[in-house]
Amino acid sequence: MTAPEKNPTPTALQHIELGVTGMTCTSCSSRVQRKLNKLDGVEAAVNYSTETATVDYDPAKADPAKLIEVVRGAGYDAFEMVGAGEEAGTAGEGAGAPAAGASKEAQLEDARNAEAEQLKRTMIWSALISVPVMLVSMIPAWQFTNWQWAAFAATTLVYFVAGSVFHRATWLNLRHGSFTMDTLITLGTTAAYFWSIYALFFGNAGEPGMKMHMSLNPAHATMDEIYLESVCVVITFLLLGRWFEVKAKGQSSEALRQLLDMGAKDAAVIRDGREVRVPVAQLQVGDQFVVRPGEKIATDGRVVSGHSAVDASMLTGESVPVEVTEGDTVTGATLNTSGRLVVEATRVGADTTLAQMGKLVKDAQSGQAPVQRLVDRISQVFVPAVIAIALVTLVVHLALGHGTAPAFTAAVAVLIIACPCALGLATPTAILVGTGRGAQLGLLIKGPEVLESTRQADTIVLDKTGTVTAGRMRVVGVTPAEGFGEDEVLRLAAGVEKQSEHPIAQAIAETTDAPEATDFRNEPGQGAIALVDGHEVRVGRPTTELGVLRSAFDTAEAGGATAVAVEVDGRAAGVIAVRDTVKADSPAAIARLKELGLTPHLLTGDNEGAALAAAREVGIDEADVTAGVLPQDKVDVVRALQAQGKNVAMVGDGVNDAAALAAADLGMAMGAGSDVAIEASDITLMRDSLGSAVDGIRLSRRTLRTIRANLFWAFAYNVILIPVAALGWLNPMLAGIAMAFSSVFVVSNSLRLRGFKAEFAG
Repeated sequence: MTAPEKNPTPTALQHIELGVTGMTCTSCSSRVQRKLNKLDGVEAAVNYSTETATVDYDPAKADPAKLIEVVRGAGYDAFEMVGAGEEAGTAGEGAGAPAAGASKEAQLEDARNAEAEQLKRTMIWSALISVPVMLVSMIPAWQFTNWQWAAFAATTLVYFVAGSVFHRATWLNLRHGSFTMDTLITLGTTAAYFWSIYALFFGNAGEPGMKMHMSLNPAHATMDEIYLESVCVVITFLLLGRWFEVKAKGQSSEALRQLLDMGAKDAAVIRDGREVRVPVAQLQVGDQFVVRPGEKIATDGRVVSGHSAVDASMLTGESVPVEVTEGDTVTGATLNTSGRLVVEATRVGADTTLAQMGKLVKDAQSGQAPVQRLVDRISQVFVPAVIAIALVTLVVHLALGHGTAPAFTAAVAVLIIACPCALGLATPTAILVGTGRGAQLGLLIKGPEVLESTRQADTIVLDKTGTVTAGRMRVVGVTPAEGFGEDEVLRLAAGVEKQSEHPIAQAIAETTDAPEATDFRNEPGQGAIALVDGHEVRVGRPTTELGVLRSAFDTAEAGGATAVAVEVDGRAAGVIAVRDTVKADSPAAIARLKELGLTPHLLTGDNEGAALAAAREVGIDEADVTAGVLPQDKVDVVRALQAQGKNVAMVGDGVNDAAALAAADLGMAMGAGSDVAIEASDITLMRDSLGSAVDGIRLSRRTLRTIRANLFWAFAYNVILIPVAALGWLNPMLAGIAMAFSSVFVVSNSLRLRGFKAEFAG
């Protein structure tokens, strides 16, 4: 007999990512997460802002199809996110599933775009129906024979079809014992719709030739008044708000896609002594590949032969290309600017620096919990309170003998006045106008959570290269030796450097008219030599004694500049200092940021000397400077500041800043920078100016103030008029007008944002 196996090996958990659509608030993501985690052998985390579920499951107890079934059972839709080149399972198939073969991020974006397009189409046809219904209902002169039945037919289509997005969400939330904005929308429109049905079928409102006149005294109310226009207008306006919300939600997938696009697509691999072009995905550790000038390095590796300057600014933020030679390491996606290199691959696929940075961006974004909207929180109390008030109103009026019609009139007036048209418009209209004005000024704001972050931020981390400084090398000083003039030193050096593509060489060459040079020779890592006007001129690291020029050389280096020695016929002729210069408006912008209550912190991959020099020039305390950091270190600095209780904003422009921008409480990216940084940020600054960060914060804060004012007045009219309606002093039609007026007020208040003016003109 065989003994039973002891301590069986546990089944390895499988990993899957699901795209989850249909979530309208943070309680939705929490609900989906709870449902998934109730499954045996399943560990799930659902993120509302990225609309994804990350699931680890025991394949012996669950499978992708079962996971998706659970999500759909909770009232939402889901699909398996299968990346290009991965084997697709049956879980991702079916209605609404994106096209196979697309990247995971592209699949999620396709699903989001499909949802937005559906909302847009529904909103447009609903508006085309609602406008005539509203006009004919409110203008007695336009009320033709049997107009009420035409309005009823049109409203029925809007209520059941266009309004289904709200009714389904209401039913779903009621099943789980919660109330949201959708509950308020369904309550108000349903009350108005079924009151109108009663008036049409059981009252006198359905008679031919019926004219609807407004009665200011609700005590004279009859069962003959209809409120179909309220149903149409409320649903149409709120569809507009929902469409804008979906369009504005979630940019993380695009950030990751742009990041992966930064890498090379193929490589010239050396096989059997010949160069063979292969896709980067086919590279293996140990392969040797050729990188010519102007090409991107395909993957992380070690230089086997060749000399060159590699521009790593997109990954490291370093403004000066790094000289590399045999034995040096290079990073995938960086640019080879000059010589031919042969590189041996040391890391490929998910192990590369680029892939790890992509993971940093994704992890940082997934770790940011979205701000729960104020309206959703208040709805949990407001909705039950309104229902209770309406029921109490009905019972009390009946008990006092006021009659059935006046009692129902008062109860319906309570529900209509509470219908949250203004509440639903308060946030999206302010965001629409504020972001529209921002777009005119080159400031792209990505959503309501961003506005809250700008108000709370107290520390602003600034990338140096391309953000505080121009990101281009400039000659900032020339010190000639005895017997030479400044112009002569520059002219001779420019003659040599005109032949080179190195950024430092170009900075020198563009300062003056360069003479023709012959016999040009490049010495990798040392400099360049050529014959200029019959003299042998060498530009680069000093090879002879600098003498009195040593002080100028050391001072330039200590000040953060790159010092270049110029030698003529073997004799030191001068020293040229080249440096990345501060942008013209950076000092004023940093002073204004301080006035807004933000403490600036300079963060850079450059050396400490360059960082301190830039900080002194723009007015940042030396204690608030961190230099020589790698991309992952930038994330650590941001999180360290957050651990100290600070609310951190960050401004950056490069791929190296993307993860830190996502990790910050508020990320702002220069539009002149990389697409990855832009998509990982919360605000995109299209102008290449630090002053635009000031304007972005100002506009965001003003938009937030407008939203808060909108919400205050949207609730204030409820607080004032609900008691009036409950006492029977408010006709339901007047309640509808008051509701419409509150919406007009909210929109008008939002339109004031169009007058926002930038302090730093582009």
